Amino acid sequence: MRRRHRRLSTSPDLDITAFLNLMIVLVPVLLLGMVFSQVHMIELNFPGMEPGEAPEADDFRLVVTLIPEGIEIADSDRGVIRVLPKKTGGQDFAALREVLRQVKTRVPEKTDLVLEVGPDIDYQTLVTAMDTVRSYPAVVAASVVEGELFPDVSLMDASESRQLAATGKESSGEGV
Repeated sequence: MRRRHRRLSTSPDLDITAFLNLMIVLVPVLLLGMVFSQVHMIELNFPGMEPGEAPEADDFRLVVTLIPEGIEIADSDRGVIRVLPKKTGGQDFAALREVLRQVKTRVPEKTDLVLEVGPDIDYQTLVTAMDTVRSYPAVVAASVVEGELFPDVSLMDASESRQLAATGKESSGEGV
């Protein structure tokens, strides 16, 4: 006699415990990794003038010189606007932002600036200076937004023998 085997009417349970454990670990790791994989790019414009060539007389060319002794803000045609000597904690970026805000109120359509960097300036100081000259925090309708200063930054080497115009003293802000 043959035995008849009944087929099971229920389907076997699928064990997804291992898959769920993998997802519990994998999803947070991927989410955390996304924060660190963001790439920020700053477009730079390099000056196209030859050494010794003078800019147009009617052109306002704002130059910020960053050297270990401090920061100098100047107009290439009219001369030094302001000199900010180095403070004990480092460069005076707050005063730089204020001077640039004053310049921006006088010349609102101006968006470009040349940042001259001395040979002994470290990378973090350069990045902080670039962030400072590009925007400033402004309060609009009870929220903080970034106000535009000079977003088009050109980089240039400052000469090695460059010294601040007024060593240790701030010049007047009359240059603009």
